[in-house]
Amino acid sequence: MKLSGPPREDIQMKEYRIEKDYLGGRKIPSDAYYGINAVRGRENFNISADKLDPVLIKSMAMVKKACAIANCDSGSNDCSGGDGHSGGLAKGIALVISEACDRIIGGGYNDQFIVNPIQGGGGTSINMNANEVIANLALEILGQNKGEYEIIGPLKHVNMSQSTNDVFPTAVNLTLLSKLKRLLKAIDDAESILLAKSREFDSVIKMGRTHLNAAQPISFGQCFNACALMVTRDRVRIKAAANILRYVPFGGTIVGTGLGASPEYRKSAIEHLRKISGENVRLCSNLADGIQNADVYAALSSALKVCMLNLSKIASDLRLLGSEPQYGLGELQLPPRQIGSSFMPEKVNPVMPELINQVAFMVCGYDLTVSMAAQSGQLELNVFKPVIAYSLFKSIDMMTEAIELFNKYCLTDIKIGKALQPQDAVV
Repeated sequence: MKLSGPPREDIQMKEYRIEKDYLGGRKIPSDAYYGINAVRGRENFNISADKLDPVLIKSMAMVKKACAIANCDSGSNDCSGGDGHSGGLAKGIALVISEACDRIIGGGYNDQFIVNPIQGGGGTSINMNANEVIANLALEILGQNKGEYEIIGPLKHVNMSQSTNDVFPTAVNLTLLSKLKRLLKAIDDAESILLAKSREFDSVIKMGRTHLNAAQPISFGQCFNACALMVTRDRVRIKAAANILRYVPFGGTIVGTGLGASPEYRKSAIEHLRKISGENVRLCSNLADGIQNADVYAALSSALKVCMLNLSKIASDLRLLGSEPQYGLGELQLPPRQIGSSFMPEKVNPVMPELINQVAFMVCGYDLTVSMAAQSGQLELNVFKPVIAYSLFKSIDMMTEAIELFNKYCLTDIKIGKALQPQDAVV
C-alpha cells in the first residue's frame, strides 16, 4: 500500500531548515533527508573519506521496517491508536515508515548516510542517521516538509522500542551473513579448482622438498589435494562462525533486559525480520550476551585470518614452483597476466599470488583490530562494534574479490612447467 500525498507548495522553498536537540540548534540543508544527529556525527568523526557500507545501510532499513511492523502488531488490535508512548504504532505511520525503508533497501538514498563508519558512541550516529533518513522520507511520502518530526519523528516513531545497542549489532550480523555468501562461494570454487588440478596432475611426479632441499618424490596430485583439503577446512570454519551470527540481540534495547519493548514486540519483530531479510535469524537465548560480548566477531575474524594465511601459503608455493625454469624451479607454469617490469619488458611476474599475499597481510591486521576491540568492551556494552564491523566488512570484501580473481586468473589455468613436462616425469 502506497501512502503518497500531494506535494506541498512550500516544500524546499528555503535553503535550509533548523533542527534542534539537547545541545542546541543546527542548520540542515532543506533537501537533506539526514538531520541534526547525523550532522553532529559527521563533524565529530570526520577521520577519513570512508562511507557506510551499502549492505549495512540496507540491513539497517530491514531492521527498522521489522520494528515498525512489530510496533504496529503489539499495539491495539487494529494498530490505529499508537502514539509512540503507549506500546503501539499507528497503522498509517507503520505503513509509511515501511515504505520509506523499502526505498532505502532499494539503494537510492545511500548518499544520505553521511557519518563515518568508525565512530564513538557504539554506533549511535549510524542508528540516528538511519532514523532521520527514514523519518524524512516518510514525511515526504505524506507530502509533508522534512523536519516536521511531530508528525513522524526519528525517535518517537522510527526508533520506537529500540536502542542502538540491539538494532545496530542485529544489522551488522545481517550484513555479515549477506557478505559471507559470496565469499563462501569463492572459497568453494577455489576448493573445486584445486581438486580438479589434483586429478589432472595425479600422475605427474616432482621432487618433494623439505627445508627447501630435495627430499623424496611426490605427485603434484597429492600436493594439490593437500591444498584443497586445507581450503575445505577454511570453508567449514567460516561457515561455523557464520551460523552463530544468526543469533541476534533484537529487542534487548539498552542492556539486554528488553526494557521499553514488550515481549509481544520482540516475538513479532524477529519474525518480520526473518521474512524481510530472508535470513533465518533468531533471538539470542540471553539478549544481554549479544549486546555486551563480541567473541562471535572475533571467532569469525580468526577464521577469515586462517583462511588467508592458508591461501597465502598456497600462493607463496606457487610463486616458487612457477619461477622461470632457467634460474628458478620452473615446475609449474602460471598464467601470464601482465608485463612485470618497467626496465625488463619481457619479464613476467606472479602478480596474482602476490595479490593473495598482500590481502593476507591486510586481513591479519584487521583481525588484530577486531581482537583488541572485542577484548576492550566493558560491563554491559561493547562500544567498539563500529570498528569491529568495519574491519570485518573490509576483510570479507577484499577476500572475496581477491579469491575470485585468483581463481579466474591463476588457479584455473595452471600448467606443468617446462622443467617438468608430463612426458619427462616419473610415473
